[in-house]
Amino acid sequence: MSGMEDFHKFFGDPLRKMDDLVAIGGDFSTDRLLYAYTHGIFPWSQNPIRWYCLHPRAIFEVDGLHISKTVRKKIRQNIYKVTFNQAFEAVMKGCSNRVNEITWITEGFLKGYTELHKKGYAHSVEAWNKKGELVGGAYGVGIGRFFAGESMFSTESDAGKIALAHLFEALFRDGFTLFDTQQLNEVTWNLGAYEIPKEVYLDRLYKAVEIPEKWEPCPVLKEGKFFIFDFEPRYGLWQKQSV
Repeated sequence: MSGMEDFHKFFGDPLRKMDDLVAIGGDFSTDRLLYAYTHGIFPWSQNPIRWYCLHPRAIFEVDGLHISKTVRKKIRQNIYKVTFNQAFEAVMKGCSNRVNEITWITEGFLKGYTELHKKGYAHSVEAWNKKGELVGGAYGVGIGRFFAGESMFSTESDAGKIALAHLFEALFRDGFTLFDTQQLNEVTWNLGAYEIPKEVYLDRLYKAVEIPEKWEPCPVLKEGKFFIFDFEPRYGLWQKQSV
């Protein structure tokens, strides 16, 4: 199966789907993944591959990440070196290592998203300790002004959140307008995510990917004002904190 028309037949119109599950089968080819993400659809299992478009949909505002005082302090102290796209596959494997939990990041996901990364549409952010060890990171899909955050991990305290903060800073500087986190949970809620109706999400998505260009972040965030320290989170469980 190939071509936009065939993918449309396979997935259908997510806005017309009554269920979150929109399709079963297919593969993790770059073309299929790009079509899916630009139409609000993502895979959530491998055998078989199940494709979803959730209602409601959880998102972050790119200028709405909550950064705790502890994380802010560690960022200022340069506890970790943070890079972009330097260890994509290692970050995915780090995200797949879950204690007492079955991972959805299986071999098919690793191969498919690594290929998407090589094509310039999937990205990682990495946190390295003073020994040069990868201790945290996150990865996701970037198309146009849209970023879909897939997963995050930490093996040292706050390393993943520090990597995520750098990711949001880079996205904000480069004019991104939508950060998809798919499903709301306690972690994402505390970081500032919230839910919107599927139709609102799709409207914002289509505008964000109207020009589906590749994102090319610098390997290391350029020096300058850290704008995310001025963000005012609007959702979550915290009280407003001063910088």
